[in-house]
Amino acid sequence: MLAPLVWVALLGSMLLAMKAGMRLRARHRAASGESTGFAGVHGAAFALMGLMIAFTFSGAASRFDHRRDLIVEEANDIGTAYLRIGLLPEAARGPLQVKFREYADSRLQTYRVGADFVRIKQHLQQTAELQGQIWKLALDAIHNAPSPPVAAQIVPALNEMFDIVTTRTAAVQMHPPAVVWMMLGGLTLVCAFLVGYDLASGMRRNWLHVLTFALLFSLTLYVIIDMEYPRVGLIRVTAMDRLLEDVRDSMR
Repeated sequence: MLAPLVWVALLGSMLLAMKAGMRLRARHRAASGESTGFAGVHGAAFALMGLMIAFTFSGAASRFDHRRDLIVEEANDIGTAYLRIGLLPEAARGPLQVKFREYADSRLQTYRVGADFVRIKQHLQQTAELQGQIWKLALDAIHNAPSPPVAAQIVPALNEMFDIVTTRTAAVQMHPPAVVWMMLGGLTLVCAFLVGYDLASGMRRNWLHVLTFALLFSLTLYVIIDMEYPRVGLIRVTAMDRLLEDVRDSMR
């Protein structure tokens, strides 16, 4: 599973950086005695690190909530459009209802494949084909409908159902720029190095402090990354997919 490997990689990198700091402090002590004047560097580095964590955590949590909201919105859009086709003549409803079931299944399968981008692309193509078929059937049915206002009820509902697909696809691809991840990772290693350098000032190394610092920071960074990719880690939005499954089950 990818999620534990990410956390282990973060933890291992921090421990190595702290070990490097300890060794450098030992060399400085052996060469020229105790070094001083690092308090300002420590303070600036950790203040910047705190700012980066707050920035990325807030953004990840916001995008995570937004993706869950979009699942609710799509479930509502599909459910509303399915109910609106009930305004069409009975002869036209049957084929449309079949296509709606296929459409809901396609949308569910798109997000059940996780990070398999090839299959996601295939399901998105299938969704686009079903959208075209539903649109054509709906327009033909509206043209033959005895009541002209039917179009004003069905067309906007179909537009919203189709548009939310693009919105959700774009939301999945919204992440911080690569330079933000690079800066966050670099600051993490720098702070770990400084902590290791500072902890080596004592006669005995307190490994409890070393492990506590590494565990806390690596877990924090892991949670941020996990929220950014809520289909592949431990923190997932899949529970909200039940809403779309309920809409699909109602299409009987």
